[in-house]
Amino acid sequence: MRILFIADVVGTDGRRAVKSILPAFDGVDLVIANGENAAGGLGITPKLARELFRSGVHVITTGNHLFRRAEIAPMLDEEPRILRPQNFRSRAPGKGYGTFETSSGVTVGVLNLVGQLYMDPADDPVSAADAILDGPLADAPVRILDFHAEATAEKQAMGFFLDGRVSAVLGTHTHVQTSDLRILDKGTAYQSDVGMTGSLDSVIGMRIEPVLQKFLTGINHRFEVEKKNLILDMTVMDFDKNSGKAIYVEPVRIHETHYQEQLDILN
Repeated sequence: MRILFIADVVGTDGRRAVKSILPAFDGVDLVIANGENAAGGLGITPKLARELFRSGVHVITTGNHLFRRAEIAPMLDEEPRILRPQNFRSRAPGKGYGTFETSSGVTVGVLNLVGQLYMDPADDPVSAADAILDGPLADAPVRILDFHAEATAEKQAMGFFLDGRVSAVLGTHTHVQTSDLRILDKGTAYQSDVGMTGSLDSVIGMRIEPVLQKFLTGINHRFEVEKKNLILDMTVMDFDKNSGKAIYVEPVRIHETHYQEQLDILN
């Protein structure tokens, strides 16, 4: 079975890239996308979540910027396809895991966690992973973790800790696609960061000049989402539907202006 994981979708044009590119993929059982930057680069709204679902995304994961748009909060208790990090405060709306039936009849468990290093305060992600994997997701043959974290070391440690217990540990948050995608010894696909769906000519999705001025002067400038030279980063993974082990993984970067020729190769 094949699962696509789409990297952090940034702003209007990131969503447009998903809408224009995703429908051209064939033979996909489940599409997961991190949507925490879908609303102007920070947060997600109910309207934009529904837009991603209409574009072909089956499950939306999020991260530390989720509640920058407070209007999403009520939807989290009503829409099981939107996950918030499980190790957020216990009183936060929604939950960080779910099981999803694919078109091929295989149940996929998806877990969303946030890191602790250089991030906003959060509960222990390791304990949260143990509790969910041994509990609500115990019977799912294929299990995917979106680990939304800053530190590469924390992501790698989580990958080795969960090797053989989940089908994939995929890092999000830093918006830079890493070249370390591989299958670990016990069958778990691992990548430190899937990347970003947004402008390649940007600073993690934002216009360059305001970010440079912040670094140069220390003065806050309003960041704006860059719109040119769009890319869609994703990780393509095939799994054995019985064992849940990864059997094929590939990092993919699609430029919107050339996506058809790239899709012909991938399909």
